[in-house]
Amino acid sequence: MAIKTFRPLTAALRFTELNRPEEISTKRPERSLVESKNKTGGRNTYGRITSRRRGGGHKKLYRVVDFKRAKLDIPAKVQAIEYDPNRSALLALLAYVDGSKTYIIAPKGLKVGDTIYSALKTDTNDYRPGNSFPLGVIPAATKVHAVELLPGRGAQLARSAGTSVELVAVENGMAQLKLASGETRLVNANCRATIGEVGNEDHSKRKLGKAGRNRWLGRRPRVRGMAMNPVDHPNGGGQGKSKGGGGRQHLVSPWGQLAKGFPTRRRSKPSNSLILTRKNGRPPRGKK
Repeated sequence: MAIKTFRPLTAALRFTELNRPEEISTKRPERSLVESKNKTGGRNTYGRITSRRRGGGHKKLYRVVDFKRAKLDIPAKVQAIEYDPNRSALLALLAYVDGSKTYIIAPKGLKVGDTIYSALKTDTNDYRPGNSFPLGVIPAATKVHAVELLPGRGAQLARSAGTSVELVAVENGMAQLKLASGETRLVNANCRATIGEVGNEDHSKRKLGKAGRNRWLGRRPRVRGMAMNPVDHPNGGGQGKSKGGGGRQHLVSPWGQLAKGFPTRRRSKPSNSLILTRKNGRPPRGKK
């Protein structure tokens, strides 16, 4: 059982439920695959806050993950399944037969001792979790993750815990993918994808239990706009508690951007032509 509960010895432990997968290694990460990670506190190069509610948190080392899977036709053995503080998914440490080591996102069902590889084509129909192929050689209705948007760029889609993408069909050099959001889009068939779903699917079931655990993750308190004064937020002010601030206006950000139902995607975005169905079931803007 990955979700661990605690005896209610304190008020916080009463509601705490943490994700503790049994297969996680207790050893330190591979030294050659970690880098230092500096914190910004949500501030840009001028020291101004551009991303609110960030700061503090525990120190982290960045694990260099191989999102390109460019070592072709070289078997790799899974040495360990490790925790990564920088993402919700777990990492698998691979040791190739040529002596090199890399990290990849650990798919569901991958175990220590398994052998996986990356290739341009396959004759053995070896579509086991962790193997990486171009979308053009993967059978339809297969669930994949760590999908590239452009050939050679590296995985960008379906990288978080428990997610996957369904390969619907491949026609005319383009693969049709159904994303977890419900969106259906086209991707070049030469883009690589990894077989299977991302592991650690119980990550979304955890309950932090106390505010301090949020601070350890680098998340500062979030104050509602309605609780502020009019000088600090458009929704602030009013006599007592009032919906939408002093009047009955729509809820907005501190800079006036509508907060609910307002589309923020650019109408002229180039990838609009590759979207067949949006996540709400409608065609993309400009299409009928």
